[in-house]
Amino acid sequence: MNKIKRRRKNTLTVPPKQTMSLFSLFIVNFATAIAVMTAAWGVHLAVDKASVADAFWGPGFAVIAGVSFILSRGDPARSLLFLVLISIWALRLAFHVTRRSWAKPEDPRYADLRAKHPRRFAMRSLVTVFWLQAALMWVVALPAQLGIRGSTPPGINLLDGLGLLLWCAGLFWEAVGDAQLYRFKSNPANRGKILDRGLWRYSRHPNYFGEALMWWALALIACQVENGGWSLVGPAVLTLLLLKVSGIRMTEKTMRRSHPHPELDRYKRRVSAFIPWPPKGPTT
Repeated sequence: MNKIKRRRKNTLTVPPKQTMSLFSLFIVNFATAIAVMTAAWGVHLAVDKASVADAFWGPGFAVIAGVSFILSRGDPARSLLFLVLISIWALRLAFHVTRRSWAKPEDPRYADLRAKHPRRFAMRSLVTVFWLQAALMWVVALPAQLGIRGSTPPGINLLDGLGLLLWCAGLFWEAVGDAQLYRFKSNPANRGKILDRGLWRYSRHPNYFGEALMWWALALIACQVENGGWSLVGPAVLTLLLLKVSGIRMTEKTMRRSHPHPELDRYKRRVSAFIPWPPKGPTT
């Protein structure tokens, strides 16, 4: 009897399994992002098309979310919410990007870089395109990493519900905006024209606005958990990229190649660049 009691006592005093430290999780997820984009680089070498980086962008976040979900012991309901939302966004984006770029020439952003460094583009692209996107992916994914790992507050609350509503609104603007633009560009009669109908009547880039809104919504949910304040860095960096670097700036630079300057300038004066807003004057 004494042996049985001692055995039971020892069983009760075994400490519970602890979740991976935040620093360790960050390191693992950074290595995961590098691995995903290195695989994308390998596909690029096989098909000689650096645009495949865009197709791997969304799924990379889903992989990071999955790794965080497996290695962390956060609140089950909130962790699952993050995993589901990010997976939905990632799969939709991957499908859209692949469909949009299938059997089409390389994106002008990568074509220009290839033209500047034709001999060393293969190795240069690994660092300046694929690994750079991996690093950005890791930063933007901070809401997912922190939100999935966080164990308090327990359960789903009103802030989670508000974040979910904002995320759904962002998904609407991104998915519907992408679909409208895809249909517009698929019609040969619209060649050389500017889309200023549907969501594109209120924003020149409703899809970018939607993506930013989704990540701000995820950060809103994540900011309530332990160390959650750092989650705001992710959408802040993403918004900066969309506004000033690879989003609006580069897209409208490309548009100038195929649209007359007066027409594009009138469109830019009439329609908000990012945040949806009623247009200034009638559409053309």
